Amino acid sequence: MPRSFIPWIILILTIAMDLYGYSAVKHIVGNSSENTKRIANAIYWGMTAYVILFFILSISFNLRENSTPVTRFMLGIVLGIFVSKLFLSLMLLCQDFFRFINWGYQRFFIDPVNIDNSRRQFLEKLSLGFASIPLFAFVYGMVNTAYDYKVHRARVPIPNLPKGLQGLKIVQISDIHSGSLSDMEAIKRGIQMINDLKADLFVFTGDLVNNRSKEFPKFIELFREIKAPLGQFSILGNHDYGDYVDWDTDELKAENLKTLKKYHLDSNWDILCNEHRIIKHNGENLALIGVENWSSKGFVKHGDLKKAYRGTEDVPTKILLSHDPSHWDAEVTQDYNDISLTLSGHTHGMQFGIENKWIRFSPVQWVYKQWAGLYTKGNQYIYVNRGFGFIGYPGRVGIRPEITLLTLEKA
Repeated sequence: MPRSFIPWIILILTIAMDLYGYSAVKHIVGNSSENTKRIANAIYWGMTAYVILFFILSISFNLRENSTPVTRFMLGIVLGIFVSKLFLSLMLLCQDFFRFINWGYQRFFIDPVNIDNSRRQFLEKLSLGFASIPLFAFVYGMVNTAYDYKVHRARVPIPNLPKGLQGLKIVQISDIHSGSLSDMEAIKRGIQMINDLKADLFVFTGDLVNNRSKEFPKFIELFREIKAPLGQFSILGNHDYGDYVDWDTDELKAENLKTLKKYHLDSNWDILCNEHRIIKHNGENLALIGVENWSSKGFVKHGDLKKAYRGTEDVPTKILLSHDPSHWDAEVTQDYNDISLTLSGHTHGMQFGIENKWIRFSPVQWVYKQWAGLYTKGNQYIYVNRGFGFIGYPGRVGIRPEITLLTLEKA
């Protein structure tokens, strides 16, 4: 589906949900004073007017490319309203379905009775209350969680890991999406958290920008502060190629990518584009392999693992950097079973979900089997980072931005 259709779909669905949801609001305030009815109408239709106004502004001023912190916050409110009304519509739909079943049962099997109006009103009020939760959650996610970095630690048991590599620490971040970031002090805190981990190796697994290389220069000095004794390495993600921009010429698009790669180097990151590096540590060799974006989910496929792998055959311990985790199931575990660990990002954990001791859920898991954290298949592992930044919705609900610390140990 073309990305340009998405705002139209959201608008049409919002209007459809408005008409359906308003029936419940109208029923709830049906016996209230005229003043209460006017206030309820103003709030309900005011939210709809806000969504439509933002939609018009986004088209008129191309806010996808020319966004500011204010317009990104406005977008977050739009998404919160959309999800809230979606929840309300789904709950009302369920109520109407069961009410219809109950009516049919009573109509054909028992003497006809009237549907309990007070019970219906109670359920509609309950639905309205639950539907307001996503809106508040989305606002909270923008204000308090967007830069609330969390360190996730994982120990990776690798068969036949040389003694010299045991205990090797790797810090990983992914999906910076610099075009969405604005809080420089928060980013500084995040970078300090990275350095405080005192890892041996730093890796960044793609999506430095949203669309254009010009988003990143103001952050170069900040990310240049990241230090690791064995080096800082990076790869490209699907957003880095400029595919979501209408370029005037192919030459401008190519120049954008060339500039972006230079910014990796300016940040003291060794960018791996279908190539590898042999890293020596405590007398042992580690092959760090980096591929360009490779996806089995319809995103761009520039990665060439065969090319990047060539020359690492004799190195027993191999780590792959590949932005899209769908690469792992589709190719890595099929044809390269000596790659012990793959590091990916891309999913962001959808920036929305629930993670605690009892529940671990995000809608993105319906698309990506490996969506956040450590997964294993045989003797191979993949770690999927939840992302350092954000895109689209300028915040996070339940899925905090991540800094990963991985420690290698012998299985």
